[in-house]
Amino acid sequence: MDNGGIRISVRNLIEFILRRGNIDSSYMGNKRAQEGTRAHQYLQKENSKIYEEYKKEVYFKHIFERESMSISVEGRADGIIKIDDRIIIEEIKSTTKELVLIEEDNNMLHWAQVKFYGYMYLIENDGNSIELQLTYIHLDSNETKKFNKVFELQELEEFVNFVVDEYIKWALFTLDWVKERNNSIKSLEFPFERYRKGQREFAVVVYNTIKSKGMLFAQAPTGIGKTISTLFPAIKSLGEELSDRIFYLTAKTITRTVAEESLRLIRDKKVRIKSITLTAKDKICFNSGSSCNAEECAYAQGFYDKVNEALFDIINNEDEFTREKIETYSKRYGICPFEFSLEISNWSDVIIGDYNYVFDPRVYLKRFFDESSEKYTFLIDEAHNLVSRGREMFSAILEKRAILNAKKILKGEKKLIKYLNKINTYLISLKKDAQDKDVKEIIVDEPTVLYEYIRGYLKECDEFLVTHKDFPEYEQILDLYFQLNTFINISGFYDENYLTIVKLDGEELILKLFCINPSKNLREGMNRSNSKIVFSATLSPGNYFIELLGGSEESYKMSLPSPFPEKNLLTLIAPISTRYKHREATINKIISMILEFVKAKRGNYMCFFPSYKYMKQAQEILDSRNEDIIFIMQKDNMSEEDKEEFLKEFKEPKDKSQLGLCVLGGVFSEGIDLTGDSLIGAIIVGVGLPQISFEQDLIKDFFKEKGEGYDYAYTYPGINKVMQAVGRVIRREEDKGATLLIDDRFISNKYLRLMPENWRDLKIVRDKEDIIKEMDDFWS
Repeated sequence: MDNGGIRISVRNLIEFILRRGNIDSSYMGNKRAQEGTRAHQYLQKENSKIYEEYKKEVYFKHIFERESMSISVEGRADGIIKIDDRIIIEEIKSTTKELVLIEEDNNMLHWAQVKFYGYMYLIENDGNSIELQLTYIHLDSNETKKFNKVFELQELEEFVNFVVDEYIKWALFTLDWVKERNNSIKSLEFPFERYRKGQREFAVVVYNTIKSKGMLFAQAPTGIGKTISTLFPAIKSLGEELSDRIFYLTAKTITRTVAEESLRLIRDKKVRIKSITLTAKDKICFNSGSSCNAEECAYAQGFYDKVNEALFDIINNEDEFTREKIETYSKRYGICPFEFSLEISNWSDVIIGDYNYVFDPRVYLKRFFDESSEKYTFLIDEAHNLVSRGREMFSAILEKRAILNAKKILKGEKKLIKYLNKINTYLISLKKDAQDKDVKEIIVDEPTVLYEYIRGYLKECDEFLVTHKDFPEYEQILDLYFQLNTFINISGFYDENYLTIVKLDGEELILKLFCINPSKNLREGMNRSNSKIVFSATLSPGNYFIELLGGSEESYKMSLPSPFPEKNLLTLIAPISTRYKHREATINKIISMILEFVKAKRGNYMCFFPSYKYMKQAQEILDSRNEDIIFIMQKDNMSEEDKEEFLKEFKEPKDKSQLGLCVLGGVFSEGIDLTGDSLIGAIIVGVGLPQISFEQDLIKDFFKEKGEGYDYAYTYPGINKVMQAVGRVIRREEDKGATLLIDDRFISNKYLRLMPENWRDLKIVRDKEDIIKEMDDFWS
């Protein structure tokens, strides 16, 4: 939008208004995406040799005045050819389709684009007719097929005006909406009667960071109201047009729910904001297990014929685009809910979703970040999770087993087998190297030779997938194609921040491009926005997160104190070793301490263990004690319904104490909100260190030059898990609760320095009697 008008590209306008047909996710060949630009450049270069007067990438812009508004349509024609007095405007389209099969009316959208450029040229040059040329270039042979037509100004004007007039209702909606939204935001006040301690300061810094197009790293403790403290100033900045769109990004579903609730509070203040929560495709799909094409899914059939009507309906009648509403409208119009949600996101002021929609090179939202000139604000919640997620997003694996399976399936396909044999032979050499060294995991050089073999396979497989759609094991070959394509795409990021790992697991070999330091790649993702607010209850130590999450010396930093009275939280430390080698010797004493802690006051408690194995070992002992306590245990791979049922047990009154046995760093140690008597105590067993592994040790070695290698790999990720778990206890000012930290390392200077200020008045308990005394004093 631009000063009372709308700006839109020729391509986006054409595709939006004139799109028709079905969703078709069947494989169409990857050459166009990879080589289309090359083909354009090749043909433009050839044209410049052939024609004395030739211009490429010619910029056009025309403003259409409609109903007291202006629509600025702009774009670049691929080329203008001048032969004597003859002017030809050319549109180039690359294709893998045999040229003999392409007819003049092969794709009316292609003609539509060049018609706009022809019209704009005639208006600029006071012409009456123009020759337009549509040129198809074959990606393999570079051969071309050309279609030429001469159009009169009147014919082009009628077509162009038809398209623009069809767009008017969308343009008017956008202008009216932004005006109404901004006017409603002007009077927005903080949606609570008063700010909590530190909350106003946080909101002001967030606003100023957005205004200055900066980056803020904020450690804001549990209970301060981080979500509303970031959304409120971000929306104020939206109303002042300091930002065009807000992305609220997080790793957990439950945190997205908190963002939705915060937006409802803002809407209760009569503010108009359109927001969407993006749901993963596999979760929202109506026809799970089927391919996204008209033959297998009715919701893909005629999607582009119906989607604009559905879109106009929902954006005019809803402000909050929840999953339930998207599904309702999708069923009403018979369209795919996932693709519909992506269309709705274009008309949303706030987009709530997972980190991968911004950072993951495989799935980030190209519709927003590849061509748009909009000003974005990123609100990155629970940002301590982004370090490990960043490593995952920018790493890739190749399994030898998948290559062997493909060889069996493709028996007889000589061109494909040739490259699969080369890939397999290379992997065998890596396996032999590891076996000779008698190790399960080794570091090897970047596999540049392997890249060439994979690229060769992908090139041949691309053609195979296009021409063999009835192949019996087609889906398996397609899956491998995408895996190898991801491997090659990630290889493009490979630099000094990567290592190549070979892992042996029985007969299986896994080759991994491991992004050991994601800071550079995350910084590129961060740069897709004008301003970014990176926040969590646990961003300690700050320099660790600033470095790994793509910050710099110019980044703003703040750490806020807890808004709650320190007397409401009791922190006890039981200095008992939980190291793996001591667990058998100490577990009974630890169980006794846990039981005394829970028995001190009837209520709900959670105990967080460093692993499932340790948790189950503790459960067996607890069950044998016959205590008058209810024990419930977190299970592995719980569904969303299972998690809700587990938490429901803490919200229903009980006539005895209840202890939830959970895993530290799992779904219940962060993000959940159990207020008041729902949770009055937490026990953390261990300092939360990630499991010792080859990869964690590589991280340790990578950062050892800083003198903090062990801390980067183990200490800092661990203490952040501990702080998250403790943060479950006090959620509101009136909440009161106790925590018991069990590990002798907690009383070392290193860990004491990392602890938040509101833990500093901690008590050391060495036996049951100490716990009884401290708990009696606290609860009395």
